[in-house]
Amino acid sequence: MSTAEVDISRTKAWVMAVRPQTLPAAAAPILVATGLAIHEGVFALGPAVMAFVGAALIQIGTNFANDYYDAMKGADTDDREGFTRVTQAGIISPEQVKLATILTFALAIATGTYLVYVGGVPILLIGLVSVFCGWAYTGGPYPLGYHGLGDLFVFVFFGVVAVMGAFYVQAAATLADPLATTIPEGTLTREAFLASLPVAGLSTAILVVNNIRDLETDAETGKRTLAVRLGYQWSRLEYVAMLALAYATPVWFWLGEGYGIAVLLPLLTLPYAAVLTRTIYTRTDGEALNPALEGTGKLLALYSLLFALGVVL
Repeated sequence: MSTAEVDISRTKAWVMAVRPQTLPAAAAPILVATGLAIHEGVFALGPAVMAFVGAALIQIGTNFANDYYDAMKGADTDDREGFTRVTQAGIISPEQVKLATILTFALAIATGTYLVYVGGVPILLIGLVSVFCGWAYTGGPYPLGYHGLGDLFVFVFFGVVAVMGAFYVQAAATLADPLATTIPEGTLTREAFLASLPVAGLSTAILVVNNIRDLETDAETGKRTLAVRLGYQWSRLEYVAMLALAYATPVWFWLGEGYGIAVLLPLLTLPYAAVLTRTIYTRTDGEALNPALEGTGKLLALYSLLFALGVVL
């Protein structure tokens, strides 16, 4: 094998470890928060870009940690039907994946220094807790994902915290002095919280698909995800509930918050959501659910883009 072939193979291996199909969960909160910031007249490009970089690094670091710790704990086996895990498959050594986890989280913290300058102490606390929970999702003495808390973690940190945090740093850059020690007025709003709910719901739905697919193998290896605890039927209902939350939110913005009818643009994605839901309700195998997982990620990205556009219009 040539050096070029080795390099290509190694590059592909690291792309597999990054899990690009999950990255819409990092971009979606920034899209929605930026749309709301434009609507409120507090858009700030620098903080928006750096918020995306930080969110993407936390997502990738969490993926690396998940890959490493699931392999070390024996949760990933040859029977698993999901996307290839590079540590368990022996494609990349455990030591390298662990080092990549540490370096990625360190980069996220380094990126956050600019956001701390803009947003002050509140962003410092949010950033450190987010990095810690990203590691604790599968690492540490009480891994969240192994005790049925993964869905709550994703809903809170990749939804509510991510959207409100991205809005906060833009508003703080516009309305407040740097290095604030308290929360400046106008930086945390009811609208930002409401706008975070669709992102939280659809991000959690991605995890639900993942856990439905792995339900049986997770149960065999002692990984007690929420899907393992609930079973297939209730997990499918959770998926539908997360989608229902997402699609109810634009209607509330229109009827309850006085936004224009353009805010209903995300409803254009309902047919695609229905197709995905049908798959979730009729299949349990990786052949069907791996594309459904990617499809839910695409749904999140498209929904968030349309929602942001609708809020701006």
